[in-house]
Amino acid sequence: MAKIVGRARKAGGGEEVRFHWQGGAGKLYYVERARHGPGRKNRAMTRRCAVPLIDKPLPELKVYQGTNPRPADFDQFWDRSLEEMRAVDAQVELRPAEFQTPWAECLDMYFTGVGGARVYAKLLRPRAAKKPHPAVVMFHGYSGESGDWSDKLGYVGQGYTVAALDCRGQAGRSEDTGGVVGNTLHGHIIRGLNGPPEKLLFRQIFLDTAQLAGLVMKMPEVDPARVGVTGGSQGGGLTLACAALEPRVKLAVPVYPFLSDYQRVWEMDLAEDAYAELRHYFRCTDRTHSREQEIFTKLGYIDVQHLAPRIKAEVLMVTGLMDKICPPSTQFAAYNKIGSKKSMILYPDFGHEGLPGISDLTFQFLAGL
Repeated sequence: MAKIVGRARKAGGGEEVRFHWQGGAGKLYYVERARHGPGRKNRAMTRRCAVPLIDKPLPELKVYQGTNPRPADFDQFWDRSLEEMRAVDAQVELRPAEFQTPWAECLDMYFTGVGGARVYAKLLRPRAAKKPHPAVVMFHGYSGESGDWSDKLGYVGQGYTVAALDCRGQAGRSEDTGGVVGNTLHGHIIRGLNGPPEKLLFRQIFLDTAQLAGLVMKMPEVDPARVGVTGGSQGGGLTLACAALEPRVKLAVPVYPFLSDYQRVWEMDLAEDAYAELRHYFRCTDRTHSREQEIFTKLGYIDVQHLAPRIKAEVLMVTGLMDKICPPSTQFAAYNKIGSKKSMILYPDFGHEGLPGISDLTFQFLAGL
């Protein structure tokens, strides 16, 4: 059943507009307009028009520039961070994986990231490909891991090397070395938020993405000018971060990216699901919001919309306009700041969910490497 959540009547009583909340998978508002004519006080001609009110209208999304503050020393912060990353002795280790195929060599890859953590990635490479050849680096969704070996074999069959990162402290094999003050219970966005921005966990994860891409580019069988990156949700945000911090990336496919425009999420009252830790942080650490501006400004260091202007790659972004997990405006905030060649595929009736055909579209786009 649809629930009436508001109504208004034009002056003179000619038209009544009722705003409804429609339950179910889409969870959208629709507007019902009822016109009352003379002598028809108890009868109305109604017209329903479904309109998504999850976010801004599309024309506004296309020019939206974001809400979350950008720290004054943002560029200097990331330049220093990249210098730290480049100074790390990666100590790359490759071990044959249990999973193997006749045409794909599958390897467990470990390297040392910033802060001394040992970071894991699946590495697959064609046994008989011509050298040098392209590579694709993949990033997974929030709380997950690098996924199955078999779902990467299509790219290996194309003659590509594939690397898939396990994010620190999530479901995979990468190490989280800790050493932060405050919350470690709920969420990685706020992990390290009580300390200096250099302690933010997503700073380290962003650097891991760039370091992995750089290590793949150094492999003798890989053409460093033909490397692409992709991922969905958290993986979409990491795709943008990687392309920004490793400017040699040629193609990037972020799918409904997470980790963008935190203050916009908060102001939309959507600090739930993947962003629920924002509410948890305020409830536990800044109950009266006396430090709200300071907190969002610090989160600005790990806001991918502010990294987006650094991107040199060609970008294909995918967005569902009914996305309540990573609201469309937060995705457009990043997209609108990308200065390189770019395009966007919109799924108007889809949210943060499996998007039909997106794997094929991603594959075909990255076939251009």
